[in-house]
Amino acid sequence: MGLLKIEGVTHWSIGVNNLEEAEAFYGDFLGLEARGRLGGTRISCFSVGDNNILLCERDQPLEVPTAEDNKVHHSFTVSPETLTQACKLFAEKQVVIDELVYRGKGFFTGRELYFFDSSGNRLELRDPTWQEGMATPSFEEIVREEIVHS
Repeated sequence: MGLLKIEGVTHWSIGVNNLEEAEAFYGDFLGLEARGRLGGTRISCFSVGDNNILLCERDQPLEVPTAEDNKVHHSFTVSPETLTQACKLFAEKQVVIDELVYRGKGFFTGRELYFFDSSGNRLELRDPTWQEGMATPSFEEIVREEIVHS
């Protein structure tokens, strides 16, 4: 047991290059609930479930990081239908995809779609219902299948 007892998470902060662009991406595109800006700052609060996420505009925009940056990312849980819908939408809107992973073993199992936001932050949509032995279509196959059935 640790020396301190943390009772919960108040919020996570994500550095962004352009606050307005990030607000559109996280709010309009990903569907997180906009809670507003913090005072006169360049920080915007969003919520999803019981979690708060602060988008904090950097003083100096960073170059777009790559997946090699220690695999640091933020993960969101979604339904199988939402993950499939995201594949189609991301292809249509040309969101940069890192990888689609089917993880049958480990702590966080499921189907995981890794992609980058408008500031180059690596994000994940995770469908925890996928299990080993289920189908493993590629990102492109999911996109094509959705187009055929639309």
